[in-house]
Amino acid sequence: MAEHPAYPVGLRLTGRRVVVLGGGQVAQRRLPALIAAGADIRLVSPEATPSVEAMADTGEITWERRPYTDGDLAGAWYVLIATSDAEAAEAASAEAERHRVWCVRSDDADRATAWTPATGHSEGVTVAVLTTDARHRDPRHTAAIRDAVVEGLRDGTLVAPYRRTRTAGVALVGGGPGDPDLITVRGRRLLAEADVVIADRLGPRDLLAELPPHVEVIDAAKIPYGRFMAQEAINNALIEHAKQGKAVVRLKGGDPFVFGRGMEEAQALAEAGIACTVVPGISSSVSVPGAAGIPVTHRGVAHEFTVVSGHVAPDDERSLVDWPSLAKLTGTLVILMGVDKIGKIAEALVAHGKSPDTPVALVQEGTTAAQRRVDATLATVGEVAVAQEVRPPAVIVVGEVVAVGPHGTV
Repeated sequence: MAEHPAYPVGLRLTGRRVVVLGGGQVAQRRLPALIAAGADIRLVSPEATPSVEAMADTGEITWERRPYTDGDLAGAWYVLIATSDAEAAEAASAEAERHRVWCVRSDDADRATAWTPATGHSEGVTVAVLTTDARHRDPRHTAAIRDAVVEGLRDGTLVAPYRRTRTAGVALVGGGPGDPDLITVRGRRLLAEADVVIADRLGPRDLLAELPPHVEVIDAAKIPYGRFMAQEAINNALIEHAKQGKAVVRLKGGDPFVFGRGMEEAQALAEAGIACTVVPGISSSVSVPGAAGIPVTHRGVAHEFTVVSGHVAPDDERSLVDWPSLAKLTGTLVILMGVDKIGKIAEALVAHGKSPDTPVALVQEGTTAAQRRVDATLATVGEVAVAQEVRPPAVIVVGEVVAVGPHGTV
């Protein structure tokens, strides 16, 4: 008689009793999904791993610290048998059959009445992959298919078009420090689903080449300004495209709210009644030093780090930075947009008490193939930056952490 394929179904377990027998590694892997499903979980096991025990301690599951006994499945909708006690597994499986409770067995899938698919999640969608032919069951192959589908949905290489009308809006997406692999999963997916992308020069440009031909890509630096300021023109472009019913992504370098004017754009969109989603990005203030082998904090060296903008010099009346106070700090100072002002910045820090021997590193085009690091001290950094022709974008790190790593020589 031919083997019939399993019938796939999604169980709604919120508030319903689920019994798990065994508190080992299998239970540890399966319990989080059952907890997320809102199940009323009863764990029956003499012992449990520290992670499973923590779930019980926090009240996520109820743990009865004893072996299985007949009757433990009373009132259950679903049971997971993950015990190494073969006799208990057989007895529990028989009880589940008597009470018509769907039963998963980690020790013998062929004796189970239900199988657990390999599952993954991406933006409200659960991907579940199940081998339908018992003769060719290969958990690794099933998991690999799951991973491929989920990864494709997350990074945008597998795009499922929406059949229902989407709500038009704008996503302010932080693209990270430059390496296209360092954009967040959500940011990459929204980019793949966009109708219009308005991109900054410092965004991960390589990602734009991957977009489908129908996506309109607009260079923010080339938006006609007319009587508007540059930022106001960008705001208007976002609003106009969103009002046309399009999904718009504002792709920015780093994080939208770290010297990225993201809040100005969010405020303009709110005033225009346009829905706005903010997708944080990896800030260059931390990631670029890390890519160059510099920890912004290090035990026994720096217990804090401060990020400041260096786009105006310390003696400029527009500067909002308290340079005298920064000179007194013992931690790490990270300066963004300060390459052409670093000489004056170094002079101000030394004038207010910072040692001229303090190590400084300039990391140009961090995380990209063109990354390079130039080391100096506060006394020499102005001259070194000019002599080495350091150009923006570059992240400047001031502090003893510069000398911590293997490249920390001045």
